Amino acid sequence: MITSTGRSRGLVSGAILGGVVALSGMSTLHADETAAYKYYLVGNPEDVVRKTEGLIVMQGGGDDVDENYIRMGAKSGGGDFVVLRASGADDYNDYIFKLCNCDSVETIVFENRNAASDPFILDKIDNAEALFIAGGDQSNYVRYWQGTPVEDAIHRVASKPAPIGGTSAGMAILGEFSYSAMNTKDGMSSESGLGDPFNAELTLARDFLVLPKLGNIITDQHLQERDRIGRTIAFLARLVSDGWTVQGRAIAADRETAVHIDPATGIAKVFATADHETPFVYFMRTPGKPEACVSGEPLTFRNIEVYRIDPSGSFDIDRWQGSGGISYTLSVMNGKLFSSRDSIY
Repeated sequence: MITSTGRSRGLVSGAILGGVVALSGMSTLHADETAAYKYYLVGNPEDVVRKTEGLIVMQGGGDDVDENYIRMGAKSGGGDFVVLRASGADDYNDYIFKLCNCDSVETIVFENRNAASDPFILDKIDNAEALFIAGGDQSNYVRYWQGTPVEDAIHRVASKPAPIGGTSAGMAILGEFSYSAMNTKDGMSSESGLGDPFNAELTLARDFLVLPKLGNIITDQHLQERDRIGRTIAFLARLVSDGWTVQGRAIAADRETAVHIDPATGIAKVFATADHETPFVYFMRTPGKPEACVSGEPLTFRNIEVYRIDPSGSFDIDRWQGSGGISYTLSVMNGKLFSSRDSIY
């Protein structure tokens, strides 16, 4: 993991813990724990204003894809790059700073919901030319940010327009609908979701973030690595069965794989770490309501459309149509998952 160690040529590396400045790696305890957070900076501490362009970046977890930060930095105009998280520290700062060609990289680590109303934090987010949400536990993001000024500030950054991204838990909250993981530590399994789509671990959130091209979409991550495509279908089944949408749509990504969406055109492209074995993103759509989606009983849901692309393909979000990938269907019958091709992936 990379930590900030200081920069030459007048650049500053350091931290503010709970609003108290601590430069050169020193730390200070927060004096008022009602709004606890940590703040880390590498680069120029002064705000700059740069011309920005929109970009949505979503990674399925794992080792970071360098292209995420190269492209987000370019779209930010070299401005201030802000990382939001609810655990960890400044792991991202030096890594992103080396790639994004930005004026600064700042990390804010939230420790409670009160921090989401702190003026210092809101100022940093509002002044960001790029915003990235780290991995961790997405239930904390929902608990800490939903219905707060931070939620509004994230929307303001997106509307500039400016690049917005997230990985793993950070990707999980970017769709209009999200798996909030409120009742599980490690995330719900496909077996649980297909065996009972109303099990206690399947918690969904709405009315949180509404970002360009991600309306009526739920996301999922670590797909093949953690065998999650079945649970993605369970999410879609609940969205349709509960009446949240008439036709459910999902974007799911493998680890070390990112999908970049141009908000102006709706075109999605894939980037992955070099030589990664499963550099795939899956675009899924429901045909209608499930045949059987009842509490305590296995799911039956036939003919979910899947379009899978890798870095050689693309996908049009507006038309929900891809090129350069493969198309197939998945069906769940009495809790068992079947594919129209030789693999569910």
